[in-house]
Amino acid sequence: MESLQHDLAAAATFADDHNIASEAVAIDEPADLADGLPPARSGADASDAPVVVGVDQAFRTGDSDGSGGSDEAVSAAVAVRDGVVIEYASAATPLSIPYVPGLLAFREGESLLAALDALSVEPDLLVCDGSGRIHFREAGIATHVGVLRDVPSLGVAKSLLCGVPDEPTDERPTGWRTPIRADDSVETIEALAGATAPVIGHAYQSRQYPNSRRVNPLYVSPGHRVSAETVVDLVEALCAGYKLPEPTRLADAYADVAKRTDGE
Repeated sequence: MESLQHDLAAAATFADDHNIASEAVAIDEPADLADGLPPARSGADASDAPVVVGVDQAFRTGDSDGSGGSDEAVSAAVAVRDGVVIEYASAATPLSIPYVPGLLAFREGESLLAALDALSVEPDLLVCDGSGRIHFREAGIATHVGVLRDVPSLGVAKSLLCGVPDEPTDERPTGWRTPIRADDSVETIEALAGATAPVIGHAYQSRQYPNSRRVNPLYVSPGHRVSAETVVDLVEALCAGYKLPEPTRLADAYADVAKRTDGE
């Protein structure tokens, strides 16, 4: 698995190879999820704006229905254009390995790819719940999926898997950001004597409370065909007042629905 990740990292492009401006995907108003998910509006697919697909996972135990079957990963994909949901899709596949830090894609990737295959629209940008280049072998789940589908992708993680921030991340205001640089735990980057370590992503504070700065930043990184600098601008444009980018916030909610109802 680690050898395959080395190959994926070598195949990935950690530079901008797309024409997506952050203004073109910006979302100003978040969906109100108090009464459930917003309906998909197929008419919105006539727009020329980029399609941003957020993906997230939930998990279902095999005996939840009394069948005694295998535990499953349930992946949700939500396609958003002009800030409007145009399609939902989900897929469930058996879990074949336990959670191992750095090998998340081998546990959840099959169901995620199946959910993407279930969409009728093609994504212009994938936003994954997990890491991209901020990874021991520069091959987080966003890199796996981005390279396999050859689509611009980025990872948004809630905790830092590896690397070192240029500045402390505690109690930062909304909009703050700092680079994450590779450290010795990143196997695929050779140490350069006297050189500054390369930037593999950013810590970005998408939301904070002025009177109680306890919300941790997001750790955002390129998956494929996106640069570390552009990732931050795209995530900032996609966050509509919440901590998570709107497409993955919706995918998180839809994954929970799909876990209970098989997406129906």
